[in-house]
Amino acid sequence: MNIRIFALTMLASLAGCISSPPNNTNNVCSMFEEERSWYKAAAKTENRWGVPVGVSMAFIMQESGFRARAKPARTKILWIIPGPRPSNAFGFAQALDSTWNEYKESTGNGWARRSSFDDAIDFVGWYNANSYKRNQIALHDARNLYFAYHEGNGGYARGTYRSKQWLIDVADRVQRNADRYEQQYAQCEEELSHGWLWRLFFA
Repeated sequence: MNIRIFALTMLASLAGCISSPPNNTNNVCSMFEEERSWYKAAAKTENRWGVPVGVSMAFIMQESGFRARAKPARTKILWIIPGPRPSNAFGFAQALDSTWNEYKESTGNGWARRSSFDDAIDFVGWYNANSYKRNQIALHDARNLYFAYHEGNGGYARGTYRSKQWLIDVADRVQRNADRYEQQYAQCEEELSHGWLWRLFFA
């Protein structure tokens, strides 16, 4: 009985760790100090897809606030009763089922999980790299990349975002966050990379 209680307690503790965002989501260096595996995943994504670390992190900030199991808020029936969710978006990157399945098939990452930060940030890199290929959006242009992320690359090409002021405001915020994260990252990248290499070979 004690073993069962201990196991349940550990599972609950792990679930809490998975779903809790870092203490300071406004500072990318602080987040990487707290979550070193996130730094390695973000750097790997940049190397693989060419998307700057600050851009990928700004996308996840906007989509989920760095919550692993985030879902869209439920709609309201009669302004009070919780209704259905507007989409099946889930996880750090708020990826839809269909787009996530396309990512897994395209990359061969069949075991990818939307609640895994490593997989989610790789997904963000993959999607934005596709936006560059399909619509020639520069990989540092977080604002236009976000339009394509939200509207789909077909919607972006048709300019569907132009009539959505709320989306324009959100994309502007994503760009500001990306710029801030990039400025912060420039101050700690060398220290983070050296610390990671030291642990890799000597820890």
